Amino acid sequence: MPPSQKRARRYDPVRTRAAVLAQFDQVREAVRVLTPEQLALPTRLGEWTVRELAVHLAMALLHVTRNLELPEPVAPKPELTLLRWPFATAGRAERIAEDTSAQAADRPDLDALYAEVAGRFAELVPEDPGNRLLPTRIGTMRLADFLVTRTVELVVHTDDLNQAAGLDIPYDRQALAACTRLLADALAEKAPGGSVEVRVPPFAVVQCVQGPKHTRGTPPNVVETDPLTWIRLATGRTEWASALDAAKVGASGERADLAALLPLMG
Repeated sequence: MPPSQKRARRYDPVRTRAAVLAQFDQVREAVRVLTPEQLALPTRLGEWTVRELAVHLAMALLHVTRNLELPEPVAPKPELTLLRWPFATAGRAERIAEDTSAQAADRPDLDALYAEVAGRFAELVPEDPGNRLLPTRIGTMRLADFLVTRTVELVVHTDDLNQAAGLDIPYDRQALAACTRLLADALAEKAPGGSVEVRVPPFAVVQCVQGPKHTRGTPPNVVETDPLTWIRLATGRTEWASALDAAKVGASGERADLAALLPLMG
């Protein structure tokens, strides 16, 4: 997969940090009142119950603070860029499941876990991380970039939690925007080109797929969908054909079939 030549999108780290905390607070309020029966419900994530999913959501922030407590890497630049992160997570499902199960066994009190995680994040994560590097299991990253990946973790798994427990946890607008944009940019990274325009209003428009480049007027190949449908497509929660059949996606033009490119993340 050749990298695209487009300049990477910039994210305001102050707004990203605030969005991560805001989305985590939304989840925390919902998890606090889940009943034992709800916590025992199955999810669409293999053998995980709602309780294990709730623990995994807390781990999205826990990974930030634990890594910040490690020595800062001595390196001239990060090993992993933000646009490469969605593809670097493949193959870690087994390790993630093991870590989540271990954390769930160690921390039976979810309310206490969420309070501790939120407090440590607010204490340790600076509002403006600058160029601070962070060690992660898949390579060093800029802290500001890693915070953007946390919006993906939180938004995607909030959707999982809503689906599993029949909840309606709201999405922080900035968190939803960052998640949508990163996954849209990942598509353009995976299939660089200018023959297809993918629109996810109101947050993202990208061009991708090799072929005749569109320059003006109505593009000959257009895909349009809403943010949550796009996120579900990009992460394998929804299949392309199903989204088309349900009229959740509009696709026009002979090159506007993205089935072979999805999902971007497993």
